[in-house]
Amino acid sequence: MIKPAADSIAVKQLADDLNISLTLSNLLVQRGITNFQEAKYFFRPEIEHLHDPFLMKDMDKAIERILLAIERKEKILIYGDYDVDGTTAVALVYSFLKSRHDDIDYYIPNRYVEGYGISSQSIEFAAKEGIHLIIALDCGIKSMDKVDMAKEKGIDFIICDHHLPEEKIPDAIAVLDPKRVDCLYPFKELSGCGIGFKLIQAFAEKTGIAFETLIPYLDLVVVSIAADIVHITDENRVLAHFGLKQLNESPRPGFKALIALSNVKKPSMSITDIVFTIGPRINAAGRIEDAKEAVKLLISTTEEAANASGIVINSKNTERITLDHDITKQAMEMVANDQNFHLKKSNVLYNTHWSKGVIGIVASRLTEKFYKPTIVLTNFEGVVSGSARSVKRFDVYKAIAACKDLLTQFGGHQFAAGLTMKPENVDAFIEKFEQIVSSTIDDDMLVQEIEIDAEVDFAELTPKFSRILKQFGPFGPGNMAPIFTTKDVRYKSLRVLKDTHLAVTVGSGNVHMDAIGFNLGFHEQKVKENKPFSICYSVEENIWQGNTSTKLHLKDIKHN
Repeated sequence: MIKPAADSIAVKQLADDLNISLTLSNLLVQRGITNFQEAKYFFRPEIEHLHDPFLMKDMDKAIERILLAIERKEKILIYGDYDVDGTTAVALVYSFLKSRHDDIDYYIPNRYVEGYGISSQSIEFAAKEGIHLIIALDCGIKSMDKVDMAKEKGIDFIICDHHLPEEKIPDAIAVLDPKRVDCLYPFKELSGCGIGFKLIQAFAEKTGIAFETLIPYLDLVVVSIAADIVHITDENRVLAHFGLKQLNESPRPGFKALIALSNVKKPSMSITDIVFTIGPRINAAGRIEDAKEAVKLLISTTEEAANASGIVINSKNTERITLDHDITKQAMEMVANDQNFHLKKSNVLYNTHWSKGVIGIVASRLTEKFYKPTIVLTNFEGVVSGSARSVKRFDVYKAIAACKDLLTQFGGHQFAAGLTMKPENVDAFIEKFEQIVSSTIDDDMLVQEIEIDAEVDFAELTPKFSRILKQFGPFGPGNMAPIFTTKDVRYKSLRVLKDTHLAVTVGSGNVHMDAIGFNLGFHEQKVKENKPFSICYSVEENIWQGNTSTKLHLKDIKHN
């Protein structure tokens, strides 16, 4: 599907103002950028574009309580979720406050023993250790009972979360969450680590610390933005821009170790590189064993310590890959053997022996393969845990919430969620979830389609076009890399890599372009018929042996 062209007058005016092609101007107007000043804001992010952290509800209370804890020499516990967003958030706030307050510790719940969110075990630990203040990151917005439990033991809470709250929020000293209905903060899509950054930004402003002191923490923020798949718009675009700069020019020892272990051969990391290299390795620590190792890596101050932690985490990632492959294969077989699969609008699979640590990855793979709202369930010590993924435009969180009478816990957002239930409720949940999805999803939501931004000729893909297009990044949700289509191309040369991927040189008119199509090798024979065909693709910069060229990343091929 090709997106409708933007208003032609606005496109022409902006193209003239910026001295760019009509195609590039159209891309900007599609993104709501209609004049020179808006384009400057988009292409040239500045630190000054960040919002005032004190616009966030309860930020003043949070900073006041932290300063009081430092004044009283109280012990502070930094608490966070076991995924990338949680561990980067803990590393950020812990390392920042550690340099200003000695009596501080961090705590990451064990996925298998304590589960998601604030656990009763952590409250008991805090009480035993004489902790008076807990700062919870990337979790806690639904932990009313745990906050009350802590209060009874003389422990205060500051909640820093970015998930959707319920009508009631925890009775904490401060609850920082832009999604609170009473929070007027102008940007609602920060990551959990992003909320943590706003906390230290506010602390710095309050105590007269120069903002430059905070720059080294932005590599943690951009990794959380990439891994948690939040919108890269508004404030996240600024944080991602400067975070990538920090990650590529002066990464902390932990990231330097992971990049080396992942064998990335590129001169600089992109959002996509983070998603496929750094993110899975940090996640693997919590999926396989203990996410504390990830925090240990991220707060390492020496390359020696970081390399030691990096090797441990990399081995866990190797183990995770094996588990992921085996369970995905079993899940695919379950779907293939389900005679009613084609009648269902959802996919819910349950196996008591699957690893709780990788069911989210498996759910993502099944959603990508079959394009239905998908939940993968397993049983650990008598508790059924599930991970959900959704298709475009369908709110899986809302569908799960409609089944809450059968659940003991759930949380998440529109496209991804987690849930727990008693084993005896599994069959009823599967049936009810299917009923909810069937009655609320539109059939066209179950058809995977590629949204194409514009049709172009290869002659347009000049070095200047590529240079300007690169500045549209960082790319991600809310600002996806543009997809183009070119019709009636012919192949000049072709190779199939690893029996799967299509490497092809295609021509249109007198211009030829190199292209790579991952998992598109099955088009080989049709392409070799040498009849004209259409392609859709993104445009990427290819650097090889010091030379820079334009390369097409094929998304699909359509034969005429």
